[in-house]
This record gives sequence, C-alpha cells and structure tokens, in this order.
Amino acid sequence: MMASHDGDDPFFCEVCHTAFKDKSHFDIHMRVHTGEKPFSCEVCGTAFSTNSSLKRHIRTHTGEKPYSCQVCNAAFSTNSCLKRHYQTHTGEKPFSCDVCGVAFSTNHCLKSHMKTHTEEVPYSCETCGVAFSTNSCLKWHIQTHTGKKPYSCDICSMAFYTNSCLKRHYRTHSGEKPYACDVCRMAFATNSHLKRHIRRHTGEKPYSCEVCGKAFSTDSNLQTHFRTHTGQKPFSCEICGISFSTNSILKNHMHTHTGERSYTCAVCGNKFSTNSYLQTHMRKHSGDVAYSCVLCGTSFSTNFNLKRHMQIHTGEKPHSCEVCGRSFTTNSDLKIHMRTHTGDKPYPCKICGIAFPANSNLKSHMRTHTGKDKGKKERT
Repeated sequence: MMASHDGDDPFFCEVCHTAFKDKSHFDIHMRVHTGEKPFSCEVCGTAFSTNSSLKRHIRTHTGEKPYSCQVCNAAFSTNSCLKRHYQTHTGEKPFSCDVCGVAFSTNHCLKSHMKTHTEEVPYSCETCGVAFSTNSCLKWHIQTHTGKKPYSCDICSMAFYTNSCLKRHYRTHSGEKPYACDVCRMAFATNSHLKRHIRRHTGEKPYSCEVCGKAFSTDSNLQTHFRTHTGQKPFSCEICGISFSTNSILKNHMHTHTGERSYTCAVCGNKFSTNSYLQTHMRKHSGDVAYSCVLCGTSFSTNFNLKRHMQIHTGEKPHSCEVCGRSFTTNSDLKIHMRTHTGDKPYPCKICGIAFPANSNLKSHMRTHTGKDKGKKERT
C-alpha cells in the first residue's frame, strides 16, 4: 500500500492518500487501515496500535498522573486530558454543531454529537444487538455482559467499567467539584450534574410524559414519574414489606423502623427523619404557608397536605378496600386499614414488645411508658 512519492514526504498511503516523511510514522498509520494492534495491556488485555498509546493506558491502572493543572492542582494521566480540563476553567468550546449550535470543547465530542442528528449507530453489540454511535460506547456496553470492571479505586476498592467512571468516583473521596454554575456558583463533581442544575435556572424541562404530558428536567425524574401510571414499586422494605416507587422514599421509610432522626431544627430543636420534613417544619417558624384552599381559605405548608384537605370538600375517597369495601382518602390510610384484615403489625414497642399496625398507634402507646398520658389525665 506504499507508493513512491516525490517531495518532502516520500511515504504515501494509497488508501487515504496521506503522506509521511519517514517509514515509522507510515507504518503506524497503516495500522488504522489494517486494524493491527500489536501492543497489549498485561492487566486488562486491551490492545493498542502504538506503544505510546499503551504507555498512556497503563497509567489508568497505576494511577500515575504526571500532568497537573496550575489553576486547581487537579492531576491527569495525559497532556491532552490536562488541555481539555483547562477548558473547564476558561469555558472555551471552539467546536460548534452546524445543526443545533451546541458547542463542545473537543472535536471528538462534536463528531459524537453529530451522530445524534444523523441517527447513525454503526457499532452493534454481537450479544444483544443494541447499536451505538461510537465504538467507545459499544466497548463500555460489552462490559455489562462480561461483568468485567478493570478500573478499581485504591481507596475503597470499588470497581468500574471505565476509567472515566473511576475518575468521577475519586471526587467522592477528594471532594473535588470542578464544575461551577455561573448563576449561583454552586459547584458539582461532574459536568452532567451541572447541566441538570442549570435547568433549575432556565426552567427547561426537555423530558415529557407520553401519558399525561407532564414535563421534567431530567430523564430519571421522568422514569420515576412514569411509575405513577404503571404502578411499579420496585423498592421494598425488608421489615414490613411495603413497596415504594423510588429508593429515596424507601430510605425515608426505613427511619420509621430505626427511629433515626438526623435532621434538627435550629430554632426549637425538634428532630426529623428527613430533610423534607425539616423544611416543612421550618415553615411553622417562618410563617410561610404557600398552599391555600380556594374554598375555605385554610393554608398548608405543603401541596400534599392541601390535596388531602381538598378531599374533605369533594368527599372523594378513591382508595377502596378489596376485602370489605371501605374507602379512604389516601393510599397510606388504605394500607394501614388492610392490616386489620391481614393482622400485620410491623411497629413493635422496644420496651414491652407489643406490636401495632401503624406508627401513630405505637407513638400513642409509648406515652404509657413515658407517663405523658398520665400527666394529661391528672390535669383534667
């Protein structure tokens, strides 16, 4: 494939018509066409066309980062990564999409982005047939089939499919947050988190529900919302069996069993199991009652409480018991009622062992041990 070529570049590729000054560079170039990768990593087996590429790759395993940022001291394994990082400080994005105008810091990112317009997905998985726009995305995907996670954190031993995921993970240890919001200066560990945050300021909600049309700022919020239509609740409590649509709601629920209340009111000292409960409580001190009933004028600190209140006016009780037919205004009230049929009592007293079907019943019972009920009776 080499032909003689007059002039300063005597080595000429007949495939793509690129010329080279010396044979060594010509030989390396020809591997682009032949696919030859004679240099293999002894750790993970990844192969490379040049020895220099292998040496750079080895640093992902050794952790060597000889290139440091003079602005924030962040270190990188290659000079090209350092140059890309500098653009997070300068904000420089010299590569723009001719179709939608979105700008990128590297030409490689622009080329990958362009495939979202052409819908070109030339890289297919031989196992499941899923297609990808870049070969790197395909390589990451293949590891979901093999289970191979060659990049390990030397601090906590967590393993990852890609080196980029490992780098993002390291920031959970270092606390590094190199991506700052230009509006409010909040900082984030990843650029994707910053982009999601920016939508709070712009109000952009690019993800719409196909069922009801409600829009969301992130795809994950849309997926969570969609479960309200499907009824899917994949997160179950191992203690009482109640299922939830999100893991965060399950975590909040677990506090009802553990009794943990790690959020403290700075005004009165009351403790709460979740930050959202604390924020709702703080409105009692601030006098903020943002949700008002249009029928009777009663105000509420949360929209959820307002919606429950509205059912007093409408008489709506959409949650019915399949056993006895009794109806309830909320699904949580129905669940508590169902325990009268099943006999389930997931809330035991830690002092005497008596169990109750609802947490409110347990709280009332606890007063018999603390003496609070006795004090009330004496005063009456």
